Amino acid sequence: MPSSLTDEDLLAMEQRLAATQAAPWTSYVEGRDHTCGSDFIQTGEGAARGEDIELSGATVADQDFIAAARQDMPRLLAEVRALRKLLASSRQQ
Repeated sequence: MPSSLTDEDLLAMEQRLAATQAAPWTSYVEGRDHTCGSDFIQTGEGAARGEDIELSGATVADQDFIAAARQDMPRLLAEVRALRKLLASSRQQ
């Protein structure tokens, strides 16, 4: 069983997230999402468009997971922090 996340763990995750290219990240798979070229993850949109990410050795599921994680992580971190705040508040009552 994994150990509990410390505040330092959450901070490290937030710092890694902040260092990545802009969201959203979108997974594009040849034959599923487009008809020519290679599989890639598009980073950002419009003026915030970053470099595409091309993976070697990843499955389609791996690529989809990595792309989704860029959007999922901020939400998960916010949820953990909100739940910790709620828990701390309930303990004070």
